[in-house]
Amino acid sequence: MKWRLFLGLFWVVALEGNAQKFVAEKSVITFFSDALIEDITATNSKTVSILNKQSGELAFAVPIREFKFEKKLMQQHFNEKYMESEKYPKATFSGVLQNFDASRTGVQNVKAKGKLTIHGVTREVEIEGTADVSDKITLKSKFPVKLADYKVEIPQLVFQNIAETVDVTVDITYKPQ
Repeated sequence: MKWRLFLGLFWVVALEGNAQKFVAEKSVITFFSDALIEDITATNSKTVSILNKQSGELAFAVPIREFKFEKKLMQQHFNEKYMESEKYPKATFSGVLQNFDASRTGVQNVKAKGKLTIHGVTREVEIEGTADVSDKITLKSKFPVKLADYKVEIPQLVFQNIAETVDVTVDITYKPQ
């Protein structure tokens, strides 16, 4: 399954034959919900991603079921009631890094501009972050996601348990393919 997802990402990015391709070596995606009654954190280390070092094109897919929670019940509710992970098994992003200079080593401020799909809803986004270029490339970002924008519904019964906007943190390290 992971391999098929990777191949799909390869075609989405439409990398040139002579361009240097980088693939995710290590990935950590977390989200944090700061709500009145309780805070909720989940982590996913199964993200698949590919980056074209020359053009800055990138794509990634996050398998929703791979988010891990402190409490099993939270994970179950997340998958069944909110994210409907059977119906919407992954979140994806495809776009281009702006202000990215692959020839310059060190940390640089970048902006990823593209399409973010969550819960079957695709939206144009611009996400600020950093790229650390060396023999590997590490992309980091933290950005808010408003659940209503992606039609993730929170039942009135638990509206104080889940924030309307969650903070998403992305930390992906790429290695040459």
